[in-house]
Amino acid sequence: MDQKINCTVESCKYNNSLKKVCNLKAIKVSPVNGVNTAEPDESMCSSYEYE
Repeated sequence: MDQKINCTVESCKYNNSLKKVCNLKAIKVSPVNGVNTAEPDESMCSSYEYE
């Protein structure tokens, strides 16, 4: 199965802002310490690197 990682974080060096996709084949998602909201803010993309 081919998966696509959609991304709109333009400051990340792995983001293809024209297609709004991540150029990495996989990303690492990590928990945010001390956040227990049952919402997306409980996690973050640990593969992020500033361009």
